[in-house]
Amino acid sequence: MAAKTDHPQSLRAMRQLRRVRAFYAAAAALWAMSTLWTGWHAPGGRQMWTSALLLTIFTGLLLTATLWLQRLRTAAAATAGPAHHAAPQRKPATPRHAHA
Repeated sequence: MAAKTDHPQSLRAMRQLRRVRAFYAAAAALWAMSTLWTGWHAPGGRQMWTSALLLTIFTGLLLTATLWLQRLRTAAAATAGPAHHAAPQRKPATPRHAHA
């Protein structure tokens, strides 16, 4: 049986991964623009290759955070069990017969 603290820890990890994923997405977008800009002004220069390297690093980190978040979501959904939203259907205690 899972410990009682597993659920809050997984929620906290998911929240942190969402924040980190947003940061990595912003950084990847920034470095993509920087790579395009330096590639336009100084193609093949050291600045362009440095920018391309940082773009690759942040894109890899973004993909890693996305995969971890996806795995946490599927694990949380698997351990949560089915949700019971409606009242259960009960059979009548005694059979009812129509007497005519």
